[in-house]
Amino acid sequence: MIEYRDATLADAEALNAMAKQCAIDTFASEYEPDDFAVYLAQAYGPEGLVAHLADPAIRFRIALEDGRIIGYSKLSRVALPAPDPQPGAAELRQLYVLKDWHGAGVATALMDWTLDTARTMGAPEIYLAVFAYNHRARAFYTRYGFVEIGSFDFYVGTRIDCDRIWWRTL
Repeated sequence: MIEYRDATLADAEALNAMAKQCAIDTFASEYEPDDFAVYLAQAYGPEGLVAHLADPAIRFRIALEDGRIIGYSKLSRVALPAPDPQPGAAELRQLYVLKDWHGAGVATALMDWTLDTARTMGAPEIYLAVFAYNHRARAFYTRYGFVEIGSFDFYVGTRIDCDRIWWRTL
């Protein structure tokens, strides 16, 4: 049975390992190994996640099966280069689910929590960024009413990608 709860500092190591595995499963084939290794070291270094878990302005919700983290959502006020966000706008910074649980309703439950929590925070709108070629994620966000409104450069090692900015009202 899949359980959901807010993440704590005690979850940092397991959450970091799960997030790193999702990134490898989803994106490793898109990049040169050296570039991807640089990205993994920057994105999943041991200090970064601990700082985010300790920050009360950043909310994490995790999905667990038999005590193992299989997915998570990370929500904050908007931090990406969104065009003219309203005061108090939120950002879905990550929504990751391990591939063995794709299609099991985990992403849906995490997205529902994300939108409900953003509303509770008083956010009038929510943004997210998604890799231009992550078609599965783009289709998922479209089902939730998000629309693409812009883009920005995202570095993976020496490679520059174009991440898309998506938005919806709450």
